[in-house]
Amino acid sequence: MAFMLEKLDVYNKAVDFYCTASNLTKKFPKGNYHIVDQFNRAALSISLNIAEGNGRYHLKERQSFFRIARGSAFECVPILEICKRQGLIEGVNCQSLIEELEIISKMLSGLINKK
Repeated sequence: MAFMLEKLDVYNKAVDFYCTASNLTKKFPKGNYHIVDQFNRAALSISLNIAEGNGRYHLKERQSFFRIARGSAFECVPILEICKRQGLIEGVNCQSLIEELEIISKMLSGLINKK
């Protein structure tokens, strides 16, 4: 591992979450481009902002990127709920993904509050 961020559990969980989200949306029927695109971008944004924040020297800059990553995790929650209500994903899968987002969000809150 060349970068320290690759050792962060939250970074690895965020990458895993994106891979799961991407694989899930590949199975969506055509005509759902808007929700697929938004979900994939929000899911990808989590790990990208963790990476960018980790590359910053100043605490306030790092915290800002971790806040953006946390916001992207929160953005995924209503998308998952909408997908469930439209029958694109099963309730059990939706709940499992939301629980993973909750873990990621809590881990990001820890990074944000770290002094």
